[in-house]
Amino acid sequence: MDIQEQIKEYITNQPEPKRSDLQGLHNRILQILPGCKLWFDNGKNSENKTVSNPNIGYGFYTIKYADGKTRDFFQIGLSANTSGISVYVLGIADKTYLAQTFGKEIGKASVTGYCIKFKNLKDININILEAAIRYGVKATSEN
Repeated sequence: MDIQEQIKEYITNQPEPKRSDLQGLHNRILQILPGCKLWFDNGKNSENKTVSNPNIGYGFYTIKYADGKTRDFFQIGLSANTSGISVYVLGIADKTYLAQTFGKEIGKASVTGYCIKFKNLKDININILEAAIRYGVKATSEN
């Protein structure tokens, strides 16, 4: 099964209204990042044990570690969780930036150093979420 099929199956298997919200966000992120590299992480480790929620990834950047090693990763992540949906904006050096810049205006969401978590899409300002996504992509594209 290719990545597009894995993403479609993952979204399709979510209960409503989460399914529609995920599909809407997936489409919106693809509009923001046309032609981006797509990723799918099923949340399982090498022993097939679940270690995290599955994630749809968008974009591409290289993480540089202090020891000189690197790892390729996605810039934006989208995941269903038990209480709603998480959008991960990865690679931002200042871990207070998302909360300080977008937290007050986004609506009913929890905003941490790299994650925006909310129950339903209708609870947040989608334009503010889009601005956070655009910022994260720009920040990681410059590194």
